[in-house]
Parts: sequence; structure tokens; C-alpha cells
Amino acid sequence: MNEDALRQLQDADRAFHLHPFTDHREMHGQGTQVIESAEGCYLTDATGRRLLDGLAGLWCVNVGYDRREIIDAVHQQMSRLPYYCSFFNTTNEPAIRLAERLARLAPPRLQHTLFSNSGSEANETALKIIRAWQKLRGKPAKTKILSRTFSYHGVTLATTSMTGLPGCYTPFDLPLPGFIHVPGPHPYGVNSPLDPVAYGKWCVEETARIIDREGAGTIAAMFVEPVQGAGGVIVPPDGYLFALRRLCRDNDILFVADEVITGFGRLGAWFASHLWELDPDVITLAKGITSGYLPLGATMVSDEIADTVVKSGYFAHGFTYSSHPTTAAAALTNLDVLENDSLIARVRDEVGPYFQQKLREFAHHPAVGEVRGYGLIGALELLPREGKIGLNPANPLGAKAAKIAREEGVIVRGIRDLIAMSPPFIITKEEIDLLFAAVRRTLERLWR
Repeated sequence: MNEDALRQLQDADRAFHLHPFTDHREMHGQGTQVIESAEGCYLTDATGRRLLDGLAGLWCVNVGYDRREIIDAVHQQMSRLPYYCSFFNTTNEPAIRLAERLARLAPPRLQHTLFSNSGSEANETALKIIRAWQKLRGKPAKTKILSRTFSYHGVTLATTSMTGLPGCYTPFDLPLPGFIHVPGPHPYGVNSPLDPVAYGKWCVEETARIIDREGAGTIAAMFVEPVQGAGGVIVPPDGYLFALRRLCRDNDILFVADEVITGFGRLGAWFASHLWELDPDVITLAKGITSGYLPLGATMVSDEIADTVVKSGYFAHGFTYSSHPTTAAAALTNLDVLENDSLIARVRDEVGPYFQQKLREFAHHPAVGEVRGYGLIGALELLPREGKIGLNPANPLGAKAAKIAREEGVIVRGIRDLIAMSPPFIITKEEIDLLFAAVRRTLERLWR
């Protein structure tokens, strides 16, 4: 693309387009970066510059870009039936086949799926189903929702209220009443002197105290990301998730696994719920279900919940695009690619361990305060020369480092004072080396 054409696009973007999670003044001051094409693990922008995508889009392009199988499946489905709704006692074959496929892959009690368009809608759907179920079983007082600090569950009014990141909820005067944040297991983030296991144990104990304070009879469910992604790649310490799950069960509180990021292989298993034997009552999905090729969310519920909802009669929830045949076709083919190419085993046995090895080589780097990761996801907490005492919330290092990393040819995500990475599953060891070499140059420039 020539300079004039790019400038015209940037001008139109400035005039008409609002971006999500963006400082528009800063972005337009330097000019919006326009991505033109992608292949494998690489993006190409409008200037012809090639970038290694170390974040897989937004934690989602698991199978990499330009997979012809998915593109062809979408084309074929759109040629046959581009869209029809699942209202009016009607549906379509791809949606049925996808629901059946998910039931085979998910934890055993989760056999029923309602489709939506995103992770936010998947969690919003879960909230409504949970409220309906509690009311139908004669416990209408159970309406409160627990979630954790440093969690991310979406951007609707209700899912923002669950999100435990002040930068997400404070601008909108949220959370709404009835949404309660309990401590997330992130000792580094709160300057706790406790080690991760001890702090995780304290978090469970504090959650139990909050349940006692609120009254278990008023709490409907707890939403939990097995690994807290947008909160900073917070990996659960040993024993923490099991204890949290048991606490919910002992108090008749539904346990919802938000696997929007961790679902479909990023940790080396189909679901994190399998890895940590969570046996969730509800699981919410998006991102990797289509590898981001088309928007799709899914809410899977236990047989007990589904049976109650089905028997109650008219179910007044859903979306125009629920069970969209084209997005379902994309998802089915994406799952085929994951299986046929053994990509989840590849994450577990090959690129995941190598990625973690290279990530942890930064553990003693002077510009790094902590290293966290699991499978093919990781984060580096960044430090200024003054150490942790020199961190300034008004001038966070994460965004600054992410900008430098782009200049060095790789895409990472800046969050507060950290950078996060979660590359496509097809990344090679050589490309992992390129990613971390660029990260090392980024840290050197950050300290200049």
C-alpha cells in the first residue's frame, strides 16, 4: 500500500472508528497501524513490515493464520446456507454437530451448549441461566456472584462487574450490586511476603470468610479463569483451584470455569478443567473455538442445570446469531485441524516446554521482577532501574515495552507493568527463539 492510500485510511480511522481498549489520542498521534495480511505466525502491515505475532491475535489464533481448511469450510457453508436463526423451533446441521462435538470433548457432566458471539456473551448467558436455575429450584435469594481480583470476564454491564480489574470497571461506575470480588492468587501483584502456595491458601480462607459474611444462601455462583489471562497470566498455585472448587461445593455455590483463553489447547490439554480436575457446573468458551477466524462464544452447562431449564418451558434467552451455521462450520473445521495436526499434544510435549524454558531464562534478568507461565502462555513482570519501588502506575512499563517490541518485529501485549505472550500453536522452536531474542532487545532498550 502506498503512503497516500495508507494516510487516507488512517484519516478515515481517526474520523469514524472507535477502537476497543485504546487511548485514541496516543494512537492517532502516531498513526493507526493497519494490518493487511497474515500467514502462519506472521502479520504484514500496510507498510509491508512483517511481524511475528507473539499473542496469537488476542490469545485466540491457535492454529495460525491462513488455514485453508477453515477458509474453505466457511466458503462452502456460506454458499449453501450463510445464515439462519435457531429461534422458531429451527436450527442447522453445523450447530448440531458442534454441540455434539463439544459434549465429547468437555468434562463429562457438561453435555449441553448455548452458542453466542463472544466470551462476554458466553459469560452473560451463564449468568442468566444460573439465575434462572436458582429460581427454578426454589432458591431465588441466591443471586450474588463471586469473582476474583485480577480476573477478566467480559465487557457487558454484568461481565464487567465480574471483572476484577479497576481500569475496566471504574470508568463505568461498576460493579453493579451483588457482584463481589474475592482475592485472586497473585502475591506479586499485591506485594505480599507470602509464597504463591501460602498466598493461595490465604485467598481460599479469605473467600470462605467472605462467603460467611455474605451468607452462602445468597450466592449463586463463582466465576474462575483457571489461568487469569488479561489480569497478567496468573497461574494457580498448587492446590488452590481444588480447594476453591471444594469450597464452592461445600457451600452450594455453582463453579463456573471461564475457559475463554485456556480452552482448546493453550495449556496442553483440551480444557484446563481437565488438567486440574475442576468438574465445573458451567464452562464458558470463545477465542480458540474458531481460532478467531469468526466470532463465536459457547456456554456449556451441566446435565442437572440443562434438565431443569428444559423442563421449565419457554426459555427466553438467545441472540440473533446464536448457532450461526457459518461460525459453527468454522469451529468444526478448527477442531479438525487441532486434532488432525496433533497441535494440543504439540503444545504439551514440544513447543510448550520449549517456550517455558526460554521464558524462564529471563528469571534473573535485572529488568524482570517475576516470570509466570504454563504451556504456551507466559508473562514477564518488568522493572525500572530503581526496582519495584520505582514503578509508576501513571507511566506503566507494559505498554511502553509492547511498543518497543513491535519496533523489534514482534507483537506482545502490554498489561500494567508486564508483557504477556501466547503465540499460535504452530510456532516453531526457531520462531520462539526469534520472539525471545526480540524481547531481550526490548528489555535492553527499555533500560536505556
